[in-house]
Parts: sequence; structure tokens; C-alpha cells
Amino acid sequence: MSSPIAKLSFWGVRGSTPTVDPATWRYGGNTPCLEFLAPDGTKFILDCGTGLRVLGNRWSADGTASSATTHILVTHYHWDHIQGLPFFAPLYDQKNQFQFYSFRSKFLGPDSLRQVFEAQMALPYFPVDFSAMTAQRKFREVEGGEVFQIGENKVTARWLNHPQGCLGFRIETRAGTVVYATDNEPGVPALDLNLRELAAGADIFINDAQYPPARLTTDRKGWGHSSWSEGVKVARETGVKTLVLFHHDPDSTDRIVDQLLRQAREEFDSVFAASEGMVITLGAASEPVQAHMPGSRTSLRREAQFEASVAGVTAEGQKFEEETLVRDLSIQGALIYLKHSPRMQSEVQVVMRAPGVDGVQEMLLRGYVVRIEEGAEKGTTAVGVVFTD
Repeated sequence: MSSPIAKLSFWGVRGSTPTVDPATWRYGGNTPCLEFLAPDGTKFILDCGTGLRVLGNRWSADGTASSATTHILVTHYHWDHIQGLPFFAPLYDQKNQFQFYSFRSKFLGPDSLRQVFEAQMALPYFPVDFSAMTAQRKFREVEGGEVFQIGENKVTARWLNHPQGCLGFRIETRAGTVVYATDNEPGVPALDLNLRELAAGADIFINDAQYPPARLTTDRKGWGHSSWSEGVKVARETGVKTLVLFHHDPDSTDRIVDQLLRQAREEFDSVFAASEGMVITLGAASEPVQAHMPGSRTSLRREAQFEASVAGVTAEGQKFEEETLVRDLSIQGALIYLKHSPRMQSEVQVVMRAPGVDGVQEMLLRGYVVRIEEGAEKGTTAVGVVFTD
């Protein structure tokens, strides 16, 4: 009997404001939006940042949208978490059905979420108003501490520490548990406890990591965000299996995020930095969590044939070094065939060699293992590596 499978897709991972800087291209510049497909077929959307537009375009292109209700969990009402909604094409199709969930704001009163969306599209801020959206829409107010059922899935909401309020969500499915806890600043005991209750034993813990640790006590204190070190601390204390660093600062270049990720991996075994288009699969029996990188972000891949030396650590913890060929190369990573099977998420060093005008030229690259599959040739392993340096 096959294991239940759930799929988590990242469409927006940036915090505060979208970015189009080439230095943030690799991790992506769209603001928060995730898509989660549960084993029972229930479809969730987490937040409505600018990544929602890209998700809607994908649904329209491949016919993914259906008459079944999609459930949209909105953590809070700041611009970066709602600004994609007017550009979400499926909302303009009457065949679609959406159920929205968020909290009652003390500033707005009853039906806060509808008010927020209507105000965002009111004249003169947008060319059409909220009534132009012909899809069926329902709104439900939830409170921190509330537990409710959506299909076969148990959803828990808890208050987090963020200006004007924010909810974190825990979704428990037959394939595993996903916790989405963005926009949270540590330091308030009751709300710190809420975060730990949400995260307890989660398979995937998506946590705010906008700032380096030092900034939380200096110029970013009170801004409502967290750091990789706080995420690692909570993950350790609560038995989280995999931590995902999320809500990257708009001023954090890809290299800065690489550095934060490297520091986190020194402290916790299983950590990813959220990347736009990244897909995580839960529930595959006896397999570690794998993050598959999107084709759209590796489209500059070319077939290649570089001689290379690869050094790393096997799944059994043994160091190895071997000679091989790099046959598939992009500006972000490579697919390398090895006789050894390195440990998932371990760091590898790749030295590639190619002929040049002054003889053989070497290029040293460091990265980490994000994918392991059986190689095309017997006795080999196909290893996906994302370069960080």
C-alpha cells in the first residue's frame, strides 16, 4: 500500500517588499505565498503576497484550478502578505471557490479580512473593485488557540508576536505536519510558548529568519521578525525534523542568505532556505525530506562534460574524494554522478577542470546536497548540488 504524499510549493519567500535586484534572483523576490496539497486532495494557500500572482498564472496555464474549494490561510494584514490578491487570476473565474481564514482585527472589527481586501482594491488604488472577482468567496474569522478541521486535516492557529497581530498555523495531515510561523519576534513568554506548541514534532517548520541574530537586539528590535538562530533553538527544543528559513529581508542578497543558511546548518542537521519555486515532498516512506529546485530557476542549465574532483561525507559519515565528470551544469548547481552516496544536505567541494589558453584551468565550488537518486549507470548515484560559494 502506497504512503500518503503531501506537496509543499514555495511561490514567494521574501519579506516586507518585493525585490527585482539581480542579487536576489536565486532565492526569489516575491513576497510570501505557499501552496500546500494535502494527501486527501485538499488544497491550501498560505498568505497572499506577490507570489500569489505567479501561482495563479501557473494554475491558468496547466488547468490546475478546479471547482473544489481552495482554503486560504492569511497570517496577518500587512501589505507584503496580501498584495498579490488583486492579481490572482483564478479569483476572476466564477467556476472557482475559495474559503479565506484570518483573525478579527481590533482596528477593523467584524469581517476584517473582507474589509482589508475591499479597501486594497477601492478607487483610486486599483482600476477595478472587489466585486470584479466572480469566484465564490467565503470568509471565516479564527482566533489564536482555535483548532478546526479542513477535510481530513487538523489546523491549529496560535498568536505570534508581530505588530497589529499575526497568526501561525499548524496543518496536520496523514503524510506529516507542516508549521507556517512567519513574522514572529521572540521575547514575549506567552507568545514564545505558542510558537513552541505549534512547532512541536513538526516535519516541516517554516520560520521567520529575516535578520541576523545581532540585529534583533539593536536596530531591528520591535520590528516583529526573527533570525536563523531562534529558528534553530525552537527546532531543537520541540523535536522539529526540518527547518525552513523564510521571509528573507529585501536587502539580503543571495550570498547573504547563503551565509545565514551555512550558519544554521552548522547548528541543526536539516535546514533549507526557502527559495521561490522550491517544492518539498512529505510522506515518502523511508526517504529523507528533499527540496526540489524549480526548473524556472535553473533554466540556464547546459549539458556539459567537465572533469572534476568531488569531496564530501557519505550517509555513514565517512569522508570521501573521487574523480568524476560533471555532465549537467547551471549557474546555480549541478547534477553529478558519483560512486559514493553523500549525506543529504551535507556540504561538498567540487573542483572542475577545463582546458584554457594557459593550460588546464581549475574552478573551486562549494555547495550542499539537495537531491539523491539512483544513477543511470549501475553502481552510481545522481547527486544534485546547489552551489553556495
